[in-house]
Amino acid sequence: MSDKTIAPCRPKWKGTMTDRERFNRQMHYRPVDRCFNMEFGYWEENFSSWDIFTKNKITNNWEADRFFNFDRIDCAGGALWLSPGFEEKVISETATTRMLMNSDGLLAEVPRDGHDTIPHYIKPSVTTPADWKRVKAERMRRDDPARRIDVEAVKKANPPDRDYPLGIWCGSMIGKIRDMLTFEGLAYSTYDYPDMVEDMVETCCLLVEDSLDQLLPHIDFDYAASWEDICFKNGPIVSVDFFKNVITPRYKRIHAKLKRHGIDLWYTDCDGDVRPILPHLLEGGINCLFPFEVNGCAHPAEIFKQYGRELRIMGGVDKLELGKGPKAIKAYLETLVPLVERGGFIPFCDHRCPPNVKPSDYLYYLDLKERMFGMK
Repeated sequence: MSDKTIAPCRPKWKGTMTDRERFNRQMHYRPVDRCFNMEFGYWEENFSSWDIFTKNKITNNWEADRFFNFDRIDCAGGALWLSPGFEEKVISETATTRMLMNSDGLLAEVPRDGHDTIPHYIKPSVTTPADWKRVKAERMRRDDPARRIDVEAVKKANPPDRDYPLGIWCGSMIGKIRDMLTFEGLAYSTYDYPDMVEDMVETCCLLVEDSLDQLLPHIDFDYAASWEDICFKNGPIVSVDFFKNVITPRYKRIHAKLKRHGIDLWYTDCDGDVRPILPHLLEGGINCLFPFEVNGCAHPAEIFKQYGRELRIMGGVDKLELGKGPKAIKAYLETLVPLVERGGFIPFCDHRCPPNVKPSDYLYYLDLKERMFGMK
């Protein structure tokens, strides 16, 4: 977040509902004044390469949301992962790369010039049950004071009469474990040390449950949110059986708490092809996909055709089409008109918008969205 005042570059879409009312009605397949207007953000490079950002001193996604005057959506929650995290530091450098220790304890090789790319992970902090036992004792304690939430501060920041939707953060059951073990390390560990991985999942679940117990009785949340980047273009990086037998039961426990407090919308942020695990996400209570990458999965219409109103989708605007110019952008958005009209779908770029998209084309895209999905 930023303390500086952001002057919007465009008017907010006209509407007759509050952002909160609009979001809840749209995601529950009820009539709305217009589509909820949001985006998922931008690559870091955009903030130094897009003139619309550099000229207006927009340096991060929080500022960009206000700059473009999107509808407001927020989320609150506790510390659900390593506490403390590992010290982030530079281990070594070459002319073109840096070797870093990140907060998950991974040695990662990254470009020295800082351009956005997936790091090359060299060595994880956890490879054996003994490693996990140590990290669990040192950094995953349930009684860590850092896990106590200042509930009054959250209530003050998000009053009952707020006009925007507020989510409760439900963390990650396996995505952050992937971050700690690495892609390859998780794939091996589910076979070599299945009890260790299940204990990691159980620990994550307990931390989420502790956080929910602190917040749910005191705040009226509109939705729940999670993060599980465990899929790529060929499906999940863990077996479907592992997901079904180890992950889904923990989702069910979390969902039971959410349901008792009236929360019936839960999205998870998972890239790639989620279709093999989607039945088990739904079984666990996760009924919304975010940001729904088209090229890694499918057109949202295909998934809706199979699952109907059991499912919601946020995202689903093909980022590759945004990079092809106005004609392609218009053609793609036209395929989304029936989905917006049916409800349960909020369209935005299907991940962070990349820097190859021209700022002028992005503004065209935002204008076209308003003409197609705003108030008539």
